[in-house]
Amino acid sequence: MRTLRAIDRGRAAYQPTLEFQLELVERVRAGDGKRGYVVLVEHDPPVITLGRRAKAEHVVASRRQIEAAGWDLVESRRGGDVTWHGPGQLVAYPIVRLDPRRRTVHGYVRNLEEAIIHLLARFGVEAGRRGRHTGVWVGAEKIAAIGVAVRRWVAYHGLALNVAADLRGFDAIVPCGIRDSGVTSLSRLLGRDVPVAEVKPVLVACLRETLGFDAVVAEAPRGPRLPRWLRRRAPTGPHAAAVRDLLAELGLATVCSSAHCPNQAECFARRTATFLILGDRCTRACRFCAVPGGPPLPPRPDEPDAVAEAAARLGLAHVVITSVTRDDLPDGGAGHFARVLRAVRRRLPHAAIEVLTPDFQGSESAVATVLAAGCDVFNHNVETVPRLYPVVRPEADYRRSLSVLAAARRLAPPARPVRTKSGLMVGVGETREELRQVLHDLRQVGCDALTIGQYLAPSPNHHPVARFVEPAELAEIEVEARALGFPAVAAGPRVRSSYHAEELFAAATAARPAHSPPEPAAAPRTLPG
Repeated sequence: MRTLRAIDRGRAAYQPTLEFQLELVERVRAGDGKRGYVVLVEHDPPVITLGRRAKAEHVVASRRQIEAAGWDLVESRRGGDVTWHGPGQLVAYPIVRLDPRRRTVHGYVRNLEEAIIHLLARFGVEAGRRGRHTGVWVGAEKIAAIGVAVRRWVAYHGLALNVAADLRGFDAIVPCGIRDSGVTSLSRLLGRDVPVAEVKPVLVACLRETLGFDAVVAEAPRGPRLPRWLRRRAPTGPHAAAVRDLLAELGLATVCSSAHCPNQAECFARRTATFLILGDRCTRACRFCAVPGGPPLPPRPDEPDAVAEAAARLGLAHVVITSVTRDDLPDGGAGHFARVLRAVRRRLPHAAIEVLTPDFQGSESAVATVLAAGCDVFNHNVETVPRLYPVVRPEADYRRSLSVLAAARRLAPPARPVRTKSGLMVGVGETREELRQVLHDLRQVGCDALTIGQYLAPSPNHHPVARFVEPAELAEIEVEARALGFPAVAAGPRVRSSYHAEELFAAATAARPAHSPPEPAAAPRTLPG
């Protein structure tokens, strides 16, 4: 029996997906030919791929425009010209052994076209071929592109079917190098928003039929293997269980759990936690974050007292409070932040309090409300470099985040100086030079403390890891940050915003004692974005 194993990788970058294909090519070559694979993916970040017959003039957008959009541009080993892949387009990469006696490469391409034609027929769309051009067409508009490569009679690469209605990505290219035709999608043709998830099982079934497989088996996708420096045994002990029980008793959420923090077990074992207020549903959909979206609930009136109770029973000397983003609230949740801070201050008058806030849509009055309640550290994360914001943080704004940090320094009450803090992820797709510019920008707005850690994708549907940054490189980045004047820096593979927050606060305080006035924050000269 010939079995086609379907692997759904959700949203993933192009290069890791190509490497995965080549791994599967070797598996198929080493097997008996009765097993094939099909990898399903939506490419994110979007990518323009240049096939073996691609011409430079068929890329309409400039390299600067492509980089500004956060897209990749890669030369591919597949056949064909130029095409675009991104969210809303279903890409399928069959990896199958071709029988040189019965199936030519040309015949295999025709099989892929036939699978798409059959799929569209099941949705009530009549499609076909167009002369000598490869792919599938509806009238004069192309709906699917095909480009394959073959290594020792094992085929890989494959097909791309436009599902979503938004086809603006194709404006950057001459699709497939054909100037006299347009592109269309299944959603446009049907007049409704067709989810990619609705199309996936139909495409797999059609590929099974046209490629001659007897059965389909779903195989769980494998993420990139963590390097040794990110693997370690989670600590255990009675304290971790006690923290979980206390949080459950008081009905409190933590960012440790909601954001899948890799340090959760360690922090709970040390009887620490970062409280997540204002619910556990975020009004934004950042592509790096595990906190779920959805309709938020009204703030809990008793949450301030519950957080204060938990902090007191844990005996915290440094309390860290963060929240989901609440764009639905008039003040972004700043008033609720202030109520929580005041409740904690009443119970623990000598504890340091650190807040990690959203951007409040840039509202200085919201920042002032939080500061007036008496925090010691005001943290707001810029997260990544400005070029990647449209991909990773589409509803955020780099300059706005910098302005929030600048406002916190400027508006802090003179009687209670506040240290400002920010955090960055690496391995998202940034360059070292882009990272250096962000460090400069943060110092220009007077940021005191900085955390830098390795990004880890919470699931296959989140923004993929571009690379794992080695500890030695993170150590170099920390040295660069200190040379720029950051009083307190923590950089490491597992470092997160509130990881060992008490120690970072102590370092920042030693560099700028409480009685000293804040350094004037210089206005940014030119901010990339």
